Amino acid sequence: MACTIYLVAACATSKLDNGLKPIEVDRYAGRISLTVQSEPVQTFAGGFDLQGTAAAGELSLFTPLGSTAALLRWRDGLAELQSGGQTQQYPSVRAMLERTTGAAIPLEALFAWLRGEAAQAPGWQANLSRHAEGRITAQRSDPAPPAQLRIVLER
Repeated sequence: MACTIYLVAACATSKLDNGLKPIEVDRYAGRISLTVQSEPVQTFAGGFDLQGTAAAGELSLFTPLGSTAALLRWRDGLAELQSGGQTQQYPSVRAMLERTTGAAIPLEALFAWLRGEAAQAPGWQANLSRHAEGRITAQRSDPAPPAQLRIVLER
């Protein structure tokens, strides 16, 4: 199954209560595409709404028809996924993202890429050359299997 998500994202600043105090956070919404070249290939496609930071945040994933497919939340060592009326907890946001998408997406680097900032992530290479047009791509070569992330931002 390949993970493809088409993402049209709008950026704004909002406040997110992480249980301690409100913090300034980024917010993005739209579509994203993720393909993992596993056996079988994994594809995830749909819209998204992302707010927060790599330390504390929330990611809503939507089907191509707009219904909510999943809600992912993380903060202070707690990560949970709500999907299909079920809630699952994970030891880390990395583990949750890997289980949900088939690839350990580098969340800290992802927030930087969405802001148009070059950020290094082991095994990943981002292309921000079209960020001004609202387009971001990133490729993972290590560890296997390879993965490709495509984001289209709309501002």
